[in-house]
Amino acid sequence: MRIGITGHSNLTPPSEKLVYDAMRGVLKPYLQEEVSGVTCLARGADQIFARVIGDVGSQFAVVLPSRNYRDKKVKPANRDLFDELLSAAVEVTYLPFDEPGRDAYMAASEELVSRSDLLIAVWDGKPAGGYGGTADVVAYALSQGRRVLVLWPEGAERD
Repeated sequence: MRIGITGHSNLTPPSEKLVYDAMRGVLKPYLQEEVSGVTCLARGADQIFARVIGDVGSQFAVVLPSRNYRDKKVKPANRDLFDELLSAAVEVTYLPFDEPGRDAYMAASEELVSRSDLLIAVWDGKPAGGYGGTADVVAYALSQGRRVLVLWPEGAERD
């Protein structure tokens, strides 16, 4: 089974721990079978998912929205973790966009959904803040007949 992730990138630090613990609990039933993950590796929910998948001994693939995503979008404070997780991926796909942006983000999410049997959405249920946001990815996944599991632990907040 392949599980994809979408979710907020602006989780508060206390929320990151809540999401990590909740995600481990949500994934537990699926670990009876062979599980792999798919992530776009954005800060927040995507990186938490990659850490959880790795911590339970499974593998994950990464879909990046553009060739220069790391240089243009990954902030210096997040680069070490991003690089560590990227190097742990079993597969990295770069979409053919020259620059990161809303169209590239949505295209990466659509690719992620196409590779997933189940999509976990770390989502507070609010509308997307811009095209390609979590709400848009959830709507797209549902339109494609994918199962979506919304995860928003009590006490979780966004910055």
